[in-house]
Amino acid sequence: MHVIILGSAAGGGLPQWNCGCPNCTAARRDGRDRTQSSVAVSADGQRWVLVNASPDLRTQLARHRELWPRGPRGTPIGAVVLTDGEIDHTLGLLLLRESASRLPVYAPAGVTALLGDDWPLYRVLSAYAGVEPRALEEDRRVALADGSGAPLGLCCSVVAVARRPPRYARAASRATFDVGLRITDEKSGGTFAYVPTAGAVDDAVRRVASGADLLLFDGTFWSDDELRSAGVEAPTARAMGHVPVGGPGGSLERLPGVGAKRTVLVHINNTNPILCSGSAERASVEAAGIAVGEDAMEFEL
Repeated sequence: MHVIILGSAAGGGLPQWNCGCPNCTAARRDGRDRTQSSVAVSADGQRWVLVNASPDLRTQLARHRELWPRGPRGTPIGAVVLTDGEIDHTLGLLLLRESASRLPVYAPAGVTALLGDDWPLYRVLSAYAGVEPRALEEDRRVALADGSGAPLGLCCSVVAVARRPPRYARAASRATFDVGLRITDEKSGGTFAYVPTAGAVDDAVRRVASGADLLLFDGTFWSDDELRSAGVEAPTARAMGHVPVGGPGGSLERLPGVGAKRTVLVHINNTNPILCSGSAERASVEAAGIAVGEDAMEFEL
């Protein structure tokens, strides 16, 4: 299985357009940008599945030759899988509207409902090629296939993780809005676990990550009060549904026990000190045997 981190940043990317924090200032000065969270996965290196579709998708696809069209029109992207309905994980679907055929989009039922109503992407896209919603049910393995029904060589299962509906859908009825993914190569058996947003490192995360060759996990904030410490009037990390990396009960303490063979932090907010390679926080992460994800990192499982 081939895995590419297309984007390693949380919503807003790095630098964030309206942020003058030390990380954003350094990124502008040094030209070290990070795009918003998304991953590409393939069993054969030819046909690809996008895992989340970020607002930076056009730039991300252009940076990777494997994802370029192979003729006047067309794409090696066979399907999209969504872990949630957040704007920074779904807005990129609008950038795929020029598709010549309906694009399969796998998502939990709660997310599909949001994208048909509260955040009506599917209704907008119906004026173009449109999408073909396909259901992801908890604890049921689904063989991913492209729009013609041809198997992509990957199986996917999902587990609901401890978060909440997106901000635009606070009044939404109770449903599954955030999932962790476990994607398996049907031939090699390589297993990729993806949990870009999580409210805890709990039994649900362990079910997704146990035995996985690679776990990409929520590294949004270092501390619970990170945004407030940066001078931003905002809720705490936990109130936003993100377990912080550092501190008592943080993911750095608990991730080594989930059973993944390799762990990489992604979905990293622009204020997070682990983005600074010389910081004590970055050293703590690396000392725990965990890597800080970067755009364009590639893995073979």
